[in-house]
Amino acid sequence: MTPFLGAENEYTNGDTLGGNTLLQGTKAALEHLLARAKGQLPEDCLPHIAKAHFETANTGSPYFPSPLKQTEAISSLKAVEAGIAAAIAELSDKREERDITVDLERASAFLFSTYLATVGGLAKGNPKVKAFLKDTDLLQAQSILYRRLSANLYETKNSGEYFHLHGSLEATKALNMIGLEGHRPDLTDYRQCIKVIEDHVKQFTADELEEMNAKIQQAGVTCLKWDEFRDTEHGKELIRQPPWKLETLETESPPAPFPAAPSRAPKPQILSGIRVLELCRIIAGPAIGRGLAEYGAEVIKVTSPDLSDVPFFQVDGNLGKHTTSLRLRDPEHRKIFEKLVGSADVILDGYRPGSLIRLGYGPRQILELTKYRQRGIVYVAENCFGHVGPWSSRPGWQQIADCVTGVAWAQGLSMGLGEPVVPPFPMSDYGTGCMGTIAALTGLYKRATQGGSYFGSTSLCQYDIFLLELGLYDRTMMAQLKEQHDAEFFQLTHHDSVDEVGMRALKTMRRVHPELFEERHMQECFSRGFNANVRTVKPVVSIQGTWNGFLRSSRPNGFDEATWEGWEVDEGMLKV
Repeated sequence: MTPFLGAENEYTNGDTLGGNTLLQGTKAALEHLLARAKGQLPEDCLPHIAKAHFETANTGSPYFPSPLKQTEAISSLKAVEAGIAAAIAELSDKREERDITVDLERASAFLFSTYLATVGGLAKGNPKVKAFLKDTDLLQAQSILYRRLSANLYETKNSGEYFHLHGSLEATKALNMIGLEGHRPDLTDYRQCIKVIEDHVKQFTADELEEMNAKIQQAGVTCLKWDEFRDTEHGKELIRQPPWKLETLETESPPAPFPAAPSRAPKPQILSGIRVLELCRIIAGPAIGRGLAEYGAEVIKVTSPDLSDVPFFQVDGNLGKHTTSLRLRDPEHRKIFEKLVGSADVILDGYRPGSLIRLGYGPRQILELTKYRQRGIVYVAENCFGHVGPWSSRPGWQQIADCVTGVAWAQGLSMGLGEPVVPPFPMSDYGTGCMGTIAALTGLYKRATQGGSYFGSTSLCQYDIFLLELGLYDRTMMAQLKEQHDAEFFQLTHHDSVDEVGMRALKTMRRVHPELFEERHMQECFSRGFNANVRTVKPVVSIQGTWNGFLRSSRPNGFDEATWEGWEVDEGMLKV
């Protein structure tokens, strides 16, 4: 394993990260990924992955002001995703050539695509964009700055020890836990909010905060370094796991060939006719459904009207889908949902571990609901900490995974700081989404060729493990990045919010790497759901003989009827 900091790697001795070197790093990442995922991929997809072609316009430094090899990690994952999709295409259309191309600029843009998306011409950080959004921030955990900063990294009672408090989508519990009111109308200044909250966090040690946090069952975690995480029992267990895992639920169902559904796109779509029910919130889970929709699957995102969600994340996350609202504790709504389940091929679970089992819709329960049809099901679950190990039942989000695995410490130390900083953008969310898409595609391939039903699992921590195992850019490269990028970015501190980190990163990246922001990477189409044009990043991969893209624009949660019938195609989305 590569040492944690100052690693001797392909970028050592001040090598310029030109196109060829970035490609070498991506190919090395792919080699490592395939070794880590051994036994988790169909043999038939490996020749396709081996022939994947990586394209980049990069002739300079890494795209992100970060030591983490994010472009290499996500590009290698996208190559694997495309390789399995190509193997699926081969089942019905044998070809001598099925070239795969992965665009490294779009792969990088995919990692912060919610920051590139616009609705009505307005981006995430523009306060006027709220006029186009559905207000799903039911508890004002996002819209009130003081409450939003309940999800942030703070120093504890012990100097040099940090805890990521996380109010999730309900800030009051976390704030009350440290002795603060859930609402403070008098606190509206960013720095003042941070000071008040951190002063209260500093009254406790990390161990005390862990104990208090566990009692109220909130997300929150001590910020560890990579070596510290690897020494925990949970870290040891997760490192033994592949990045994603596919397990057999049953073997009695006969092979279920891919439906011969006609494509409504300019060329055949690999997953035309496949039906997906997505029960997920925020980014990582919806990114799985987004990935399957990109290959042509019909994806219904099911959310409860009673649960909070981040409004703007729906702009990017709901691409290509239909969205509906159901209360799964309501008997009538359960009937509607179970009718949808009856013809579904894939179920996606992105909720707190055990939540869907308690509702009666865990993998074994879904299997029982669908056993009459003699056609297997693929169930894919993603979470923060993974599905094995002593911390597997803990709730969490992207920042929690980045703090517990060592990603935040890697970011801060590489910036010349003696403290952790949560990296820019929800990159581990999108990477985890890609791994979940790989698990779903693999399950569908095995169902078609072998029969049976399958359970796929992955997590934010597993993505971060893969990322950290690739090593970090060395000190020479980090010095180059520090010279190129805005000094303002490197003046961040541990308690700067993800919004502040992202805003500064976006500003400096636009200047240093304008090729990431070129129009050729973007697509725009009118959305009936938002009643405005929605602009998003184009698909990362192309596969010869198929059309990869979305058939419909985005919409807010709960926009559509709960039915598989009457789906539209937005002609503007076909111009990719």
